[in-house]
Amino acid sequence: MPSLGDLVAPRRMGRDFRWLLASSWTSNLGDGIALAAAPLLIASLTSSPILVAAGAMLQYLPWLLFGLLAGAVADHHDRRRLVIIANATRAVIVAGLVAFLVTGYANVWIVLATAFLYGTAEVFADSAGSTLLPMLVRPADLGIGNARMQAGFLVANQLAGPPLGAFLFAVGSFWPFVLQVLCVALAVVLISRIARTPVPEHPESDSESKMHAIREGLRWLRHNAPVRTLIVIILVFNITWAAPWGILVLYATEYLGMGPVGYGALTTASALGGFIAIFAFGWLEKRVSFSTLMRVCLSLEVLMHLGFALTTSPVVAFVIMFGFGLYAFIWATISTTVRQRLVPIELQGRIASVNMVGVFGGLVIGQFIGGVLAQLFGLTAPWWFAFAGSLITLALVWRSISHIAAAKPVLDEGSVAVVEAEGEPGAGGMPLPD
Repeated sequence: MPSLGDLVAPRRMGRDFRWLLASSWTSNLGDGIALAAAPLLIASLTSSPILVAAGAMLQYLPWLLFGLLAGAVADHHDRRRLVIIANATRAVIVAGLVAFLVTGYANVWIVLATAFLYGTAEVFADSAGSTLLPMLVRPADLGIGNARMQAGFLVANQLAGPPLGAFLFAVGSFWPFVLQVLCVALAVVLISRIARTPVPEHPESDSESKMHAIREGLRWLRHNAPVRTLIVIILVFNITWAAPWGILVLYATEYLGMGPVGYGALTTASALGGFIAIFAFGWLEKRVSFSTLMRVCLSLEVLMHLGFALTTSPVVAFVIMFGFGLYAFIWATISTTVRQRLVPIELQGRIASVNMVGVFGGLVIGQFIGGVLAQLFGLTAPWWFAFAGSLITLALVWRSISHIAAAKPVLDEGSVAVVEAEGEPGAGGMPLPD
């Protein structure tokens, strides 16, 4: 009978995958702690809604400013080392905030500056970190690998981290950030245990500018219909998703009459749905095609928006939110896996960064649209917008989903070179391009 460790991280995926997974989970716990503690800290320093909202916006802004550059940097340097440097920088930035809090010199402007600097370092950490999994495991294991990475995000970032951050903030404003520093520092130590990753080859990497590298990535994306269409789907569905999610707290507390506690429970229902999906994904991957799963997930997204637009029942809202967490986990795992299989190793950073710029750009656009619609037409208007927009988008891309899922991967089992390290098959293995 396999051990718990083998169930979470199968031995065939190698020791380096386990180090990567442990680092990702630890870092996500730190980020989850800050997810609750940072807004509480800002709210304790100012009563301005604009400044409170700025704290969230400053988490998105670095992706829009530096996302493409970070992808180009990741594709031209040692990605493992970049993650180590970026995460170490994040730890130092938060340690500086702790010093201001302990000495009593912290103010809202220092906290906002910290949020921007931390978010900038996170852009480079995530851009480089997203390229490591395809370098460490075989293409056939990308699905289960991404599922395990998503599970860490769900459990540590969404379930465990926020309540822990809120509790520690009640004890003392600096304590959640002390623990965040420790988590990020431990993540640096864990990822440093990964075998050194080779730098992708670029014939003119010494002389070409980063702008040229960015244009090269965009040119590849423009001529690759499956990946381009997948990124467009993610962009549009993030716009439609963010429109009602930006006013979800008002929808839950005022329209459904659930109160603050009910709103918190509503978001927890989503995380619980995702937790169930953690155990279901492996079974689904073996028995249902990716194209079918993608269509089902996007169809459920459309129906979710319609359900929220029509219901006035908190119980129904809980059921819908639970279902959202379940299919959203599956969609995120599949879409990431498909993209990683279709993108050459040397372009993983740039294409992943374009995807993330689309994600955060969609969030900003969607939240703006949702706020305007709610102000003009009421709290259900953003849900109707999301329903109509996602339905039209799904109808337009329905046939393309088959082409996305069936596209020939740039890597196959015959092209994987596995380096055996410390006697363990697959440790440090890197798939090589055809």
